[in-house]
Amino acid sequence: MPVYQIPDEHLIFPHPSQAEPDGLIGIGSDLNPDRLLLAYQNGIFPWYSAGEPILWWCLTPRLVLYPQKIKISKSMRSVLNGSRFHYTFDTDFLSVMLACKTISRHNQRGSWIHQDVLDAFLQLHNLGFAHSVEVWEGTELVGGLYGLAIGKMFCGESMFAKKSNASKYALIKLADFLMKKQFHFIDCQQDTPHLRSMGAELIEKDIFFSMLEENKKYPIHSEHWSNEP
Repeated sequence: MPVYQIPDEHLIFPHPSQAEPDGLIGIGSDLNPDRLLLAYQNGIFPWYSAGEPILWWCLTPRLVLYPQKIKISKSMRSVLNGSRFHYTFDTDFLSVMLACKTISRHNQRGSWIHQDVLDAFLQLHNLGFAHSVEVWEGTELVGGLYGLAIGKMFCGESMFAKKSNASKYALIKLADFLMKKQFHFIDCQQDTPHLRSMGAELIEKDIFFSMLEENKKYPIHSEHWSNEP
């Protein structure tokens, strides 16, 4: 069966249940803000190489992290209680994205965070929909993450650490912030041992789709985040 061609002239995606077994659900169109917000609202995200047509995916079962269930080890609590790191929100979004793009990852060549993706998410950030967590050691940016706030769901895109525990620190601070703002869950998209170790769990597709529908009851807010919700 041919892959669904996403039309340029209409904001529309197939229902996420129509994805292929590998998660591919559509091809083509663009990364304009309204299209991206609609995609993520429906559990769909772009993932493709530079110079290729845009590929849209909905992976299931889906890895999600409930903020109140995040796992914090004893050693990590020591880091949180110490003064080595401090954090900010939405202070240097571009640098976080660039660090996520360039950080070396096991069994990964190159990065899917190419210029079109950088431009698209920077625009979403400037519009108040995409957010970053920055982790600092003194004045050095040593870790962080970024993603989209969609209703009561945070769609995590990527994270990085230049120092041990910096990405865990970012995720824990994000989870605490999201709990205060009464977010329901973090959509982790990819199933990774790192996120599992932090308490993320696989959700069967029917449950995930129900969570997406429930989340549509909440408006998508444009706002700038700070350390205080």
